[in-house]
Amino acid sequence: MRKPFGATALSMLDLVAVREGGTVAGALAIALRTAQHAEALGFKRYWLAEHHNMPGIASSATAVLVGHIAAGTQRMRIGSGGVMLPNHAPLIVAEAFGTLAELHPDRIDLGLGRAPGTDPLTMRALRRDRVESEDDFPRDVAELQRLLAPAEPGQRLIAMPGAGTNVPIWLLGSSLFSAQLAAERGLPYAFASHFAPRLLLPALKLYRSAFRPSATLAQPHVAIGVPLIAAPTDAEAQYLASSTYQRVLSIITGRRGKLQPPVQDFLEPLQPREQAAIAEFLAAAVIGGPDTVRSGFHALAEATQADEFMLVCDVFDADLRLRSLDIAATAMQA
Repeated sequence: MRKPFGATALSMLDLVAVREGGTVAGALAIALRTAQHAEALGFKRYWLAEHHNMPGIASSATAVLVGHIAAGTQRMRIGSGGVMLPNHAPLIVAEAFGTLAELHPDRIDLGLGRAPGTDPLTMRALRRDRVESEDDFPRDVAELQRLLAPAEPGQRLIAMPGAGTNVPIWLLGSSLFSAQLAAERGLPYAFASHFAPRLLLPALKLYRSAFRPSATLAQPHVAIGVPLIAAPTDAEAQYLASSTYQRVLSIITGRRGKLQPPVQDFLEPLQPREQAAIAEFLAAAVIGGPDTVRSGFHALAEATQADEFMLVCDVFDADLRLRSLDIAATAMQA
């Protein structure tokens, strides 16, 4: 059964961008303000992404930031999108998110990724000499599930806090691996189409076809990453999106930095291969005025039947970022 348009919930993923000329403290303040605005608009959840050793991203201490945003909001679910499990021992994650769940009952999500979210040098600094294998992620997910479940008689390793909190675990991914694992475990699944949309439809098809109901989830539940830049006109949205285009180009060229102010006609002087790479990166993006945003959301909803759009909104001006979310919320209600 296909979902009617408007049944897709809006959520948000924030990398807490540090803007050119701005500070980390300023970026954190913008994140809280944005979360409060999203909550007022009725967004379902607000997630923070773990990245390390990147000068333009201030969300590396993800659990700390989840607690900060949860304390500054009242109803919306707050979580990680995600915690990069190769960087952490499952017990530490269970204790951190168990503590958050005790502080903010029934409001905390634990999204898990199997990539390190950083470069090899930083990964070694995070986990020292630990050697990863492809079997580690499923095993670590299973351990986290046990640690967050009620403790069993005779259980020797107990997360305290953590045991019995049943913090909802999501699996995140941009390939088929996590889609398969989420289906096998009966877990909700979030696809990272905000930066790697190529396998979006195959991953969702695999997840839904292989899904096994679990004690926590009776049927598949999907969120997809959607880059969003909205403005009163298509032309202004394209101008504001040049900050995102600059960020994507910096990722492609390995020259990451702070979020840059918009530049008129930024794409025009670029080489065709650079333009193509940016377009591929942002293939799931919705950029434009109200009518364009509505039609873009409608097309994505039809193609993916997603339960949630996880918006990623890299607008340089904080006020105009909030305006983008206003336009998005109106587009889903119209």
